[in-house]
Amino acid sequence: MIPLTVLLGVALAGCADLPYYWQAAGGQLDLWQRSRPIDELLADQTTEADIKARLARVQAIRAFASQELGLPDNASYRTYADLGRPFVVWNLFAAPELSLKPKEWCFPVAGCVTYRGYFAEAGARALAGELEAQGLDTYVGGVPAYSTLGWFVDPLPSTVIGYPDLDLARLIFHELAHQVVYVPGDTLFNESFATAVEREGVRRWAEANGTPADLNRLAQAEARSAAFTGLVLGAKARLEQVYAGPEATQTKREAKTRIIDGLRSDYARIKADWGGAGRLDAWFAGPLNNAQITSVAVYTQRVPAFSALLRQLGGDLPRFYAEVKELARLPKAERHSRLAGLGMTDP
Repeated sequence: MIPLTVLLGVALAGCADLPYYWQAAGGQLDLWQRSRPIDELLADQTTEADIKARLARVQAIRAFASQELGLPDNASYRTYADLGRPFVVWNLFAAPELSLKPKEWCFPVAGCVTYRGYFAEAGARALAGELEAQGLDTYVGGVPAYSTLGWFVDPLPSTVIGYPDLDLARLIFHELAHQVVYVPGDTLFNESFATAVEREGVRRWAEANGTPADLNRLAQAEARSAAFTGLVLGAKARLEQVYAGPEATQTKREAKTRIIDGLRSDYARIKADWGGAGRLDAWFAGPLNNAQITSVAVYTQRVPAFSALLRQLGGDLPRFYAEVKELARLPKAERHSRLAGLGMTDP
């Protein structure tokens, strides 16, 4: 998310996209106005008991993040904001009908990113409609939390307070990782790095604080996540082959439909292997398209490389962060070339 001071500066300078910047600034201000220190809420006799119990776990996870994972020890995720809605923001992704190159939006400081965030779902849906009218594939997904990259204090939103401990830990570790390393204009690098930190962090959290049942749930979740990611990235590779080929447009459209239908069938098969449980059902509920597939790829495609680098460093997170910062200083093409050579499989 773009820092508020930058948003206001651009808006006041008369940016042509003034309504977008004002909604972003207004949404961020509202988030802060709703925030209260977690310590204060724990001491407040009117705070509901179940909220107190969850906030106490948040404090434990937050302490672990800095003390054991070397993530920033600051005020982020030490306050709580009751929002009264299911997501903090809604991100819009877009891509051409016959290409997996995502559309980018460029902002001061944050650089170019492959999504555009709105504090109200209607705004994201409205732009999606405009882009679809231009022939683009679009996907709008709700986001339960985000990071201002260390520029401001990020509260824990009520959108995630009901999450199980492992999922809360994932989210906090992921968002704090963005405060360690962030490269303007390289969404794939940024999100894959944060996802790698999240996965390593939640594994360490579970080993130190979880029950045997937690460890089993984590192993199951990781296996299912890997299976899902493998299906999506496999479909992405097949689509890239089709789009790069010499065939006519209609032939490519038909191949696209077959590949996406195959992705749905593959998911139905692995879901049956999971006993019919399907946390990913909502992702498959709509019309799958290039925009939706790229939304998964940017969070996962370089995770094996980052995980391989961490293993090479013996799991030493401070050294890992230092190495990633060195990668971040390289030109984008060289950065990704080095990552591509680090590892081809997830741990």
